[in-house]
Amino acid sequence: MNFLEQITQRAKADIKTIVLPESNEIRTLKAAAMVQEQGIAKIVLVGKEEEIKKLAGDLDISKAIIVDPEKSDKFDDYVNTFYELRKAKGMTLEKAREIMKDPLYYGVMMVKKDDADGMVSGAVHSTADTLRPALQILKTAPGTKIVSAFFVMVVPDCEYGYNGTFVYADSGLVENPDAESLSDIAIASAKSFKALVQAEPVVAMLSYSTYGSAKSELTEKVIEATKLAKQKAPDLLIDGELQADAALVPSVGQSKAPGSKVAGKANVLIFPDLNCGNIAYKLTQRLAKAEAYGPITQGIAKPVNDLSRGCSAEDIVGVVAITAVQAQNMNK
Repeated sequence: MNFLEQITQRAKADIKTIVLPESNEIRTLKAAAMVQEQGIAKIVLVGKEEEIKKLAGDLDISKAIIVDPEKSDKFDDYVNTFYELRKAKGMTLEKAREIMKDPLYYGVMMVKKDDADGMVSGAVHSTADTLRPALQILKTAPGTKIVSAFFVMVVPDCEYGYNGTFVYADSGLVENPDAESLSDIAIASAKSFKALVQAEPVVAMLSYSTYGSAKSELTEKVIEATKLAKQKAPDLLIDGELQADAALVPSVGQSKAPGSKVAGKANVLIFPDLNCGNIAYKLTQRLAKAEAYGPITQGIAKPVNDLSRGCSAEDIVGVVAITAVQAQNMNK
């Protein structure tokens, strides 16, 4: 059973309610039909019922809940909640009422008010459009200072990582984290690996240097981030700075970083910046024919995930399943 099949089975075991606010997009409606048919989650579509059903055509979305914000009996409560959250930043009730008509804002508020467990968006919206309402309404998770994004990479016929499965972070959101932020991303990514892959995370802080083989501002950032992460999470298996081969290949790890409990065994790879992380995941996906699941967000108080605008309906189904499992873990 591959990673996504395992995630799907876990989602089915404890059904969650996931909002799909982009109901004017046919891929979203196809995904809603597939999710309902497979019993992965309950789906909420946000928009005007007549328009949604017309676009759906022959697709069976009969089990999905359709919510028109302006006709909802919860609309005023959502408006008032949003106003209270944002009034210190100049929000007015009139402006809050207009904003809450936006399906993305309404969907996130459903999650905030426990009327849904998570949201998936991004087929026709930018990452900023998807995450802005999440950060304004849900904010960051307790004890978390930064929201970041990762990919679960599943590499076929791979002897490294956890049976060829890795988390790559940050590969989708934070451009150039400082040492403090990089340490937080590492800790969050380890938790995400454990929650989704259900295996012990072994975290490598990657660089072009291993154990001081080179010295610059770039390597010093990774060294400092490793030190901070060890202080914050003393029980976490984490080491750095490590080159990629030292992190993955046992013989190289033993040679370059003797005595390291991480070198040659890493399954969570933390990249020093978004350039490195994004390039690495795309190279792995294309050259190694790896499955790439993401970008998956971490650090938000409740799960809201972004899609690539080039996603397929099947991609949306996969992210819905992942979001449902994230919600299960948050409930624990």
